[in-house]
Amino acid sequence: MAMRKKNPSVAVAALMLALVVLAAAPGGARAACDASQLAVCVSAITGGAPPTTVCCANLTAQQGCFCQYAKDPAYGSYIKSPNARKTLQSCHLAVPTC
Repeated sequence: MAMRKKNPSVAVAALMLALVVLAAAPGGARAACDASQLAVCVSAITGGAPPTTVCCANLTAQQGCFCQYAKDPAYGSYIKSPNARKTLQSCHLAVPTC
């Protein structure tokens, strides 16, 4: 019996379809926590500059991760800073209570 070769592109396509369905479903999978997405907010969070549209969009996408970031020693001082609070308010996001 000859072994049939698996086609990796079919598996990748199936995985992508599953991710799209989960993301589109109400209450579906949340975006993964990725602190690097907040790099565009550095000038707002550390220097008090007005947040950019991209910063606000990324903060919105990462909103479910704020408490996780606040508890992380690498990010906590930034997330808990007065400028972070101002940035969230400027982006019309609730300041989390963790």
